[in-house]
Amino acid sequence: MATINFGGVEETVVTREEFPLSKAREVLSEEVVAVIGYGVQGPGQALNQKDNGIRVIVGQRKNSKTWDKAVADGFIPGEDLFEIEEALQRGSIICYLLSDAAQIELWPQVKKHLTPGKALYFSHGFGITFNEQTGIVPPKDVDVFLVAPKGSGTSLRRMFLQGRGLNSSYAIYQDATGRAKERVLALGIAVGSGYLFQTDFRKEVFSDLTGERGTLMGAIQGIFAAQYEVLRANGHSPSEAFNETVEELTQSLMPLVAENGMDWMYANCSTTAQRGALDWWKKFRDVSKPLFEELYRSVSSGEESQRSIDSNSQEDYREKLNQELKELEQSEMWQAGKAVRGLRPENQEV
Repeated sequence: MATINFGGVEETVVTREEFPLSKAREVLSEEVVAVIGYGVQGPGQALNQKDNGIRVIVGQRKNSKTWDKAVADGFIPGEDLFEIEEALQRGSIICYLLSDAAQIELWPQVKKHLTPGKALYFSHGFGITFNEQTGIVPPKDVDVFLVAPKGSGTSLRRMFLQGRGLNSSYAIYQDATGRAKERVLALGIAVGSGYLFQTDFRKEVFSDLTGERGTLMGAIQGIFAAQYEVLRANGHSPSEAFNETVEELTQSLMPLVAENGMDWMYANCSTTAQRGALDWWKKFRDVSKPLFEELYRSVSSGEESQRSIDSNSQEDYREKLNQELKELEQSEMWQAGKAVRGLRPENQEV
């Protein structure tokens, strides 16, 4: 493990130098990793493990779109693709990668296959942390841990194929075998993590739900919409409003911030931009911070998790979700975005 200084705070992390893939393969050499669910995280994690030489199988309902996707991705029925029940029987490590609502529904079936010495792996702390709401309480004689890649399964796979890694957190909830730590670190490396930092199940889900509702999705969409609407109301065209709100940020500035940091960005922009950014960023922080504090309280109290469970378990959930997504898709801002993306040089026919 390596001790790194993060802005004056020292933190111990695990990199692929301290825990190489060869060690991960050794630790997992006698394991059968059963990936249950082939939706958001399942494909990336399963394929990366498979390409890294780990014995991985996929458990999915036959005659479903995700079963067909697994077949298209190279998994072979009867060889490394099985119905969920059989995959649960065969697996010594159960990677429980279904949606939170689906995890609740399938839990009785999963629990009966968690025989002593097996491991239960999550990529989200939701089910365990809010177990009074979910009913997910593992047996005491199995290891329980998580690896949570800090990005989508699509990003995890894409970066893996580029020879890069997506940073992940890891946590151990229960160490029944005495091998939980080496198992979870091996899996973290095998799924394609850049480096691994330690957390616990509560902190993982609290930070994750806050981030999704905050800067990763909810807050950024809200800020985009607010600026776009102000520009449009003041006579700016859709093209100008979208380019100044989204396109310049995502295509020009954020890749540079990712490479060098926001401090570098401030130091390498025009003096006019510098002055404006320095004058206004604290105002945005001061306006936003009370909202983030309210959001964190809602997450930590269990209000957000209960709302998700109640909403996602309704029979008409998918219909209502599609209506909300359609409203977003058909908004002028994202219709303008579709047009702008089509005008990027790489998307134009020569």
